[in-house]
Amino acid sequence: MLYKSLSRAGNQQYLNNRLEVRAYCYIPFSCPSPTGQLFEVNMSFLSRGWVLSWALLLLVYSSSAFGKTKNNEKSAVFLSPMFELGPGAVANKHFTAEFPRGHIAVKSFNVEVVDEAGNSVSLQQTYLHHCTVIRYHHLKNVTDKTDIVVLRNSGLCQFYSLDYYFGFGSETRGTSSHIPDPFGIEVGNPEEIPKGYEEKWLINYHAIDTRGVAERLGCVECRCDLYNITTDGHGKPLSPDYGGGMLCCPDETECRLRKGFLGPKRKLYLKYTVKWVEWDSFVVPVKVYVLDVTDTLNKSKGLSLQHNCKVSFLLQIEYDVKPWSKGHANGSGYLDVKRASLPMPTGGYVIYGVGHLHIGGTGSTLYGQDGRVICSSLPRYGTGKKVGNEKGYLVAMSTCYPWPGSGNINDGETLTLEITYNNSIGHTGVMGLFYILVAEKLPHHDL
Repeated sequence: MLYKSLSRAGNQQYLNNRLEVRAYCYIPFSCPSPTGQLFEVNMSFLSRGWVLSWALLLLVYSSSAFGKTKNNEKSAVFLSPMFELGPGAVANKHFTAEFPRGHIAVKSFNVEVVDEAGNSVSLQQTYLHHCTVIRYHHLKNVTDKTDIVVLRNSGLCQFYSLDYYFGFGSETRGTSSHIPDPFGIEVGNPEEIPKGYEEKWLINYHAIDTRGVAERLGCVECRCDLYNITTDGHGKPLSPDYGGGMLCCPDETECRLRKGFLGPKRKLYLKYTVKWVEWDSFVVPVKVYVLDVTDTLNKSKGLSLQHNCKVSFLLQIEYDVKPWSKGHANGSGYLDVKRASLPMPTGGYVIYGVGHLHIGGTGSTLYGQDGRVICSSLPRYGTGKKVGNEKGYLVAMSTCYPWPGSGNINDGETLTLEITYNNSIGHTGVMGLFYILVAEKLPHHDL
């Protein structure tokens, strides 16, 4: 079992001191299904000559190129280039991603790892550490990847940190990403694309094959001793205090296997589903914010606030959770609590919110300056063997869909992000992120 629950006393105290907000949707005409899964229509084309088994080819080819819902919502399924993983192997790669064209409003984005037959792959075999989706402008008919302009989200972290529009981990299958009507993420606006450029998308994914590994939790937490890594990506020795994280499980490394274990390589794909509507005057745009609990503010020299998120050269945000000890007891049981104060230059109305945690995470909450709960996103851990319910793995995060106008953030308001982890054992390379979509205005009929 990867994750051990909080002690009875610690868990009760945690719940007694927290407003538990579950994934309820308050907008009847736009609620996702109870499982957070909307119906899917597959796409009938592939732009690359990837070698697929007949079963996977049938999966992609059997339906119309673009599906359309009764509310004019379209859907398309795309596949990444194939990648191979043997037991213990790591793939941390990126690729230029297929994406719907035109001036559109994105309504949801979901991703998972599938095999050659198109079957969903269990987290117990291939762990999806993270997947991020970045939007950028690139000169037409130019192959040089250095000539790009990254289109950052509206988040607070700087220096190309957390600039993605969509981000997921092991929780992706069980977490709704649906944006309620009439809101959407605006992309492809021709007035915002410079002459001679085109809008493109880049996807980075990090997958770890855990078949036959010596210690599964240690492998997915990228513990350095299990990967035999002692230097960073520039060849510099790692700090003695760095026990694990992204620096220790880069692309094409391997986690330690059990003695004598042998297993075949597997051909895998990243399958991602995009849902959208055509842009029109009825769509209300939302801004994307990714907030980080490691964010600290630099107020030196009287300059504007600089947000210093803890960034490695891999642009991933992480920190360690130290194991609980009597000498460091804080009265909250086996609970590590981390908080960050985050001034918001501009406000708006929160339309959607969700946290991102790793194994061991117990909660993520965003508070307003007056202490009110703006959104609380809680993890669900698997209890079985089926895909989507893998025992001990974090398989879902609850989401917030505030009633329009109830999740208001004022201009200049300082928010508090609180992240909690079970520290009955230590954890390396964990994350504490919060993703919110904010509308600057509400539809006229909701004002």
